[in-house]
Amino acid sequence: MKILAHVNWFFATVNIFVSLILMILLYPILPRPYARKIAAWYVRITIFFSTDVKGEEDPATQMFLINHQSDLDIGVMETVSKKDLAWVAKKELFDVPFFGLAMSMPEDIPIERKSKTSLIRLLKNAKDRLNKGRVITMFPEGTRSRDGRMLPFKSGAKVVADKFQLRVQPVVLIKTAECYDIKRFYYVPKTIKVVFLDSFIADKDDPNWLQELRVKMQAVYDQEAKEGE
Repeated sequence: MKILAHVNWFFATVNIFVSLILMILLYPILPRPYARKIAAWYVRITIFFSTDVKGEEDPATQMFLINHQSDLDIGVMETVSKKDLAWVAKKELFDVPFFGLAMSMPEDIPIERKSKTSLIRLLKNAKDRLNKGRVITMFPEGTRSRDGRMLPFKSGAKVVADKFQLRVQPVVLIKTAECYDIKRFYYVPKTIKVVFLDSFIADKDDPNWLQELRVKMQAVYDQEAKEGE
């Protein structure tokens, strides 16, 4: 079974790479976000994963906050959302040859965690993308969690949401690392559960809303993961 999972991982990873090439080729031809949506659906179809969506995407959403476990998470979200997503990611990813091009062409937003001026640039870029009708999309943990326990949420998401008083919609992805895990060279086609929680307007007068949201999202994750066992 493990050997098959490793073979599946290689096949899936090749198709993910092909999808990036496809997106880069299509981006100058098609209006945003179609190049990325097509690339994401290419991955979903060719590596045979499906989704079970619970709840509904709020048409008025301006920011998605999503838990992060797998490199497949972006593709999952792109296929379940109709929105033009502007992903926020660490700047180092934009510097990776080829992969960085696939992020810079759609005008995703780089963030430098240790830079004093990074927050100013983040707010400027977020405002620009919002003015273009896009949805700011972030993994507030900042990196992948491995054991089903969400990591502490970084403050950047709150700063952006508070600054522009955004309508935020949390999204919980269930056990995506058990489907695709690049660290273990592991892939097994599965139905991935996606839970859209109720949206809300960020309250800058509440200093604790982001961490309280983490607790809420973790509770939803635990419940949905248990029901899926």
